[in-house]
Amino acid sequence: MRARLIATAVLGALSLAGTARAEIVSAGPNGFSLRHIAETPNVAPPVIWAALADIAKWWDPEHTYSGDARNLSLEPYVRGCFCEKLSLYAGIEHGTVVYAQPAKTLRVNGALGPLQEFGVNGVMTWQIESAAGGSRVTFTYNVGGFADRPLADWAPIVDEVLGGQLQRLARYVTNGNPAAPAPKQEPSKP
Repeated sequence: MRARLIATAVLGALSLAGTARAEIVSAGPNGFSLRHIAETPNVAPPVIWAALADIAKWWDPEHTYSGDARNLSLEPYVRGCFCEKLSLYAGIEHGTVVYAQPAKTLRVNGALGPLQEFGVNGVMTWQIESAAGGSRVTFTYNVGGFADRPLADWAPIVDEVLGGQLQRLARYVTNGNPAAPAPKQEPSKP
């Protein structure tokens, strides 16, 4: 159950159908920084931006509190909510949009999933840019504060969950199905 809550609540991120790179940039007792970079061939930045806002179509339902990604919403404007409906008056605010520049940058402030119960905050940024033959998405999630154990221990769990979300987004924008395996491609050079 705890593993499901961790995976369920640690929402957010990327590894698209083209090439992808991921790393835990840094991790310590009071915080961590994650970065995922994905390239999507033949997909323009406005398409990726629109897909971000259509989160219910690509987010993995296994990583929701409700078990149904259709209960998720992401309003891509300042003060917009990354929220999940649970029932008539019940729900969860996973984060609040603090920066929106359509087809370029979306930044959401919030501690995801089980991190919400601790004295931490997280900042998730989706940076979209044109790249040769398509787009590149750089996804970062920076977390700092106090938790039940060193935040460095949380970093690999959060990294895995968010990396899976990026992969689903990439598959959704490239072939319309977030669950379909992406075609194999040679990694690009940084």
